[in-house]
Amino acid sequence: MGARRRARVLALKALYEMDMAGHPAPQVLERLAQEEGAEGEAAEYARHLVQGVLEHLSQIDKVIRRKAPLFPLEQIAAIDRNILRIAIYEVLIDNRVPVRAAINEAVELAKQYGNESSPRFINGVLGAVSTLASPR
Repeated sequence: MGARRRARVLALKALYEMDMAGHPAPQVLERLAQEEGAEGEAAEYARHLVQGVLEHLSQIDKVIRRKAPLFPLEQIAAIDRNILRIAIYEVLIDNRVPVRAAINEAVELAKQYGNESSPRFINGVLGAVSTLASPR
């Protein structure tokens, strides 16, 4: 597994635990990185993702509400909600990763951690979100 994918997995786990148990995501991330022996680029990019999502959470959640109007944010599965948050941060705010790559990575996370309908749902929402992204 590449450093960026490993970073996304760590960030997803930290944000999920924050969402479900109310634990502070930065501390959860540090614990997970230590437990899983993640260091270097993976740990650094995971910190970057968690910090970015947290700093822009209300903006990101507004995008999810606007682009998935049939699915109230609170009713979207927590794992899907946090996959979307990471990908939307990467696509609309961070601008370090090409849009297609961010979407593909999110769909892969959904296949690995979500339910059977997660990949299609994530792909559909992010396809709609991608229309907001600046071309690069």
